[in-house]
Amino acid sequence: MSTKKRILFIAQEMSPYLELTEYANMVNKMAIKSNESGLEVRVIMPRFGIINERRHRLHEVVRLSGINIVIEGDDYPLIIKVASLPNARLQVYFLDNEDYFKRKTLFTDENEQFYDDNAARAVFFCKGALETVKKFGWPPDIIHCSGWMTSLIPLYLKTAYKKEPVFAHSKVVYSMEPNSFKEKLGAGFVKKATISTQIKEKDLELYKEGTNSALNRGAGKYADAVVLAGEKTEKKVVDELKAEKGKIILPYKKDNEDLADYLQLYTQLLGK
Repeated sequence: MSTKKRILFIAQEMSPYLELTEYANMVNKMAIKSNESGLEVRVIMPRFGIINERRHRLHEVVRLSGINIVIEGDDYPLIIKVASLPNARLQVYFLDNEDYFKRKTLFTDENEQFYDDNAARAVFFCKGALETVKKFGWPPDIIHCSGWMTSLIPLYLKTAYKKEPVFAHSKVVYSMEPNSFKEKLGAGFVKKATISTQIKEKDLELYKEGTNSALNRGAGKYADAVVLAGEKTEKKVVDELKAEKGKIILPYKKDNEDLADYLQLYTQLLGK
């Protein structure tokens, strides 16, 4: 049995597969640095249609197939693919689905209109990531989420998945990035996000507006630690988090080459 501590990165973007912001490179560095420092590392991200499967050598993991993700009573097959991160002995798992991720644009259509199913896509990805970990049978000590698409995971870990043995000792970190969309996830968001009877309406109170700010606010509340991942992170949301007793907040650092503060944060959480 491996005695190494385990860290799972659940990311909206990661270099070299998808680079929307500078943080994609940071996720890459964090995964490699964690691996080099003796942690056992895995990464999960969405298999957006613009990710080149051939170039990055993705292939389906047949042993992990057969998972269906239920959203509002409808079943959506979860396809899991894997690639090895270049220059590192790391596995990156990609979550795919014909309805949600085959399209060749990310969050807006050709006319720059926000997709009306972005809420369902986020719920699918968050639930799919946690179901994938259950299927792995690989209990992570730390789960580090980044990108608004991962914002429901801290909530789910403290509610719907609270009694799952695989997450019994997991600490969750949320990288809070500056807002990247001005739209709302729509009126049906809270209903879609309620994936279990263990989630009550009050649990989703902070998320209910469906704005980028609301998602960050909700994730920040349920995370054990929050990393400020940009200079323009919304001050009001950050100030609210700072007022919470016992909330660990890692300040934004522009030139963060050695990532010592991240490793120190992980060590602190592992010691709790």
